[in-house]
Amino acid sequence: MTLKKNIENDMFIADILSKNKIIAMVGASKNWKRPSNFVMKYLQKHGYKVIPVNPSSAGEYILGELCYASLEEIPFQIDMVNIFRPDQFCPGITKEAIKIGAKTIWMQLGIKSEEAIKIAKKNNKNIIFDKCPKMEHSKLSGALGLAGFNSNLISSKRSVPLSPPPASRNGGIVKSNELETLAIHAGTRPDSATGSRSMPIYQTTSYIFDDTDHAASLFNLQEPGNIYSRLSNPTVSALEQRISALDDGLGACCAASGHAAQLLALFPIMEPGTKIVASSKLYGGSITQFTKTFKNFSWDAELVDVYDLDAVRLAVQDPSVRVLFAESLANPDGNVSDISSLADIAHEVGIPLIIDNTMATPIICQPGKFGADLIIYSTTKFLSGHGNAMGGAVVDMGKFKWNTGREFSKLTKPDPSYHDINFYETFGNHAFINYCHACVMRDLGATMAPLNAYLTLIGLETLPLRMRQHMKNAEKIAQFLNKHPKVSYVSWAGFEENTFHKLAKKHFKDGYGSVFTFSLKDGYDAAVRLVENCNLISHLANVGDTKSLIVHPASTTHRQLNEEQKQNSGINDSMIRLSIGLENYKDIIEDLKGALEIV
Repeated sequence: MTLKKNIENDMFIADILSKNKIIAMVGASKNWKRPSNFVMKYLQKHGYKVIPVNPSSAGEYILGELCYASLEEIPFQIDMVNIFRPDQFCPGITKEAIKIGAKTIWMQLGIKSEEAIKIAKKNNKNIIFDKCPKMEHSKLSGALGLAGFNSNLISSKRSVPLSPPPASRNGGIVKSNELETLAIHAGTRPDSATGSRSMPIYQTTSYIFDDTDHAASLFNLQEPGNIYSRLSNPTVSALEQRISALDDGLGACCAASGHAAQLLALFPIMEPGTKIVASSKLYGGSITQFTKTFKNFSWDAELVDVYDLDAVRLAVQDPSVRVLFAESLANPDGNVSDISSLADIAHEVGIPLIIDNTMATPIICQPGKFGADLIIYSTTKFLSGHGNAMGGAVVDMGKFKWNTGREFSKLTKPDPSYHDINFYETFGNHAFINYCHACVMRDLGATMAPLNAYLTLIGLETLPLRMRQHMKNAEKIAQFLNKHPKVSYVSWAGFEENTFHKLAKKHFKDGYGSVFTFSLKDGYDAAVRLVENCNLISHLANVGDTKSLIVHPASTTHRQLNEEQKQNSGINDSMIRLSIGLENYKDIIEDLKGALEIV
């Protein structure tokens, strides 16, 4: 589904939620652990009158409301019928809803009856399916709660409840699918309490509860909200919403670093004895994390050449494999992954594809458009862009069906730490991000600092502009190095003769990235001398800064790898990595030219 279509759907749902105030809930349960009870309680708290309909509880009270055996028994007008029943019951319930004059039929998460949809449309009724009114209300009302879900809506007006609807044009909402606009506005409406146009830094550890019932509802995951900043924080949630919007994802979860984000993404999926199939051409620190550190969780990792698709197909056949992992634009060599082909291979065996998009950013590549299920960023790099804020993020596209394919028990089995709720049953396609906050952040605690989230929000505002200039400069530098007599090769995907040029044209837009490698003819010692004799370009282990950066991978970022791993990663002793910054390209070239003269 396109971003434009998502926005149109959200505007439609926002209108429904602002106008339909009396709701009949068919299949409501008196068991507080059931999803219907969660939804009913949340909607009641936010001003809706919810009438339970369930023959097995008729005559009893559920959350203070008398339960009826059928819709026709309700003695007053109903605006909307919310259905918590399997698909086969929906046509009959829809006909009954039409008979009593309901304006809207809403089928809950996981429920989609094509026959019921046709009946509703034929009778000019509003129809919504496979969505939860609780979750939709939470994200559309601007709540910065348990998870940073993407609402697809932006505004220069203060956030207000959906009831009553705002009086301003279009409810004060703007529709946009332009990355330049989303990079500035997504996730950061003016502060509702103070009107502050800049997102405040919520430098707090914890948050007050309205009463004991409110506290219990938060701890039971019955309603979204902030409990403790290890789990969620409003400044961090705003960043999550913005990053998710840039990838047109369902939601995001931020962490303390890119490495923390990798752990965050994998923990809900992996179990002891399961395996990751990953690209052999990952960043050196990721290879160490996957092949060494993750063994402490009893996770195995098999590194394969992801450009050999037959080798990937063979590797994922192992039933213990739970995920396929690659980088869209590999660090450091600039290799480009065939994301769409990798997605097909992963989905054929029922596992998700995770793409690390740090080097490309959503400005160049949106992996979700090519089938990636989860996207990882080290926000430390281009997203913050100024070398002053550590962080990482996981974006969930919300499309992977965790109850199909291989077993993902953390998401599909009862969770004893939350009274045996089943995350996928309760939260549907929101399950993964909710689990990240409610369980992974709760127990592993790799929390992003609010100040780092704030700095990254500011950095994101200029990301589209910065990326264009980064890449404009990179092209000039790559062309200079490619012609230099002391350089043996330049690995930049913008060259037509580059092996990965066609893949870059397929998956990237408006550029080929600004981090690439080149090698010198005279080997290790020459590479070291060049790095040490740059006076403008900074010698350090980072990328994506406004400043140009240089490093020698064999002696730094990939030093911990053995010779075989270096070879598989494409690392050689004379290789140098450049991250091209925003200085005038002539000054960058002069600095490299001077250093090359000494080599």
